[in-house]
Amino acid sequence: MFFASDNAGPVHPKVMTALVAANEGHALPYGADDLMTAVRSHLREVFEAPEAAVYLVATGTAANSLALATLCAPFETVFCTPVAHIHEDECNAPEFFTGGAKLTLVGDGAKMSPEVLRAAIAAEESRGVHGPQRGPVSLTNVTERGTVYTPGEIAALSAVARDFGLKVHLDGARLANALVATGASPAEMTWKAGVDALSFGGTKNGLMGVEAVIFFDPAHAWEFELRRKRGAHLFSKHRYLSAQMLAYLEDGLWLENARAANAANARLAEGLQALPGVRFSHPPEANMSFAAWPRAGHRRLHEAGAQYYLWEGQLEGDDPEEALTARMVCDWSVTDEMIDRFVALVRGEAAGEENVPG
Repeated sequence: MFFASDNAGPVHPKVMTALVAANEGHALPYGADDLMTAVRSHLREVFEAPEAAVYLVATGTAANSLALATLCAPFETVFCTPVAHIHEDECNAPEFFTGGAKLTLVGDGAKMSPEVLRAAIAAEESRGVHGPQRGPVSLTNVTERGTVYTPGEIAALSAVARDFGLKVHLDGARLANALVATGASPAEMTWKAGVDALSFGGTKNGLMGVEAVIFFDPAHAWEFELRRKRGAHLFSKHRYLSAQMLAYLEDGLWLENARAANAANARLAEGLQALPGVRFSHPPEANMSFAAWPRAGHRRLHEAGAQYYLWEGQLEGDDPEEALTARMVCDWSVTDEMIDRFVALVRGEAAGEENVPG
């Protein structure tokens, strides 16, 4: 019963097989391998972007930070939400790699609206040389609260950015899950909606450790290459990144894994929603859920070895009926049996209790 993070899930067997195959013989380093040529071709085809510049790095932090550094000068600011991964979970790496650009937080939730974004952008460049200059807008899809932007919502935000002459970056660590949730095509979710640069995730969706950075305008390519090298994120034995990403793309494995993860979360959410006293903080639109239920249910889960994050509240406490909020994330490998046992423990069945926690 492991719902702590999709980062904790296993590598898909097809990816492991691809890595073993890539280990035969020799291959040119630093991205000059034949596998990378195939990756570049596949991603251009998937995104309907034949001129796109495509690169690989090993981590999402590197993908986001190097992409933003390419789009943002040190004296500019990046517009993002208060719960964006680049703000909460990357140890100021975007600020570091941009050479000091700040982050301007837009709104108070996981998604921003065009009206709030416009107001935030307009509020900058009000102090001349003394204040930060306007820089790129960074969106996250799936958001850090499990909600999803539609292509139309991204297009509306991109239009605001364009009104100010700004670029748009999309943190797509869970882009596959967003595409499955909306039924949109990769092109519709990205460049057709106004996105300039994409961090295309793989690690959360069955890969060992690789993310792609895609610039739909290849004019950014050389600067990114220099920043990747200078930032110590250009792999010499690059074929092991390429092999993972190629296996991910071939035969639609990336979407297959995302469908499995989203379906698992839907089953989990349905099971929890059927229990009295369970409240969801955000709509469970992809592979992540935030829900609260009484402390007694959390204690049963922990005693049974369930792994997930307590988001609000403490397991220790005198009141067994106090509601504590959990974050649960499903990866491609989560089984129905794991989900059903988890729900049963919340209900109290597995502990031999007859009453559902109220």
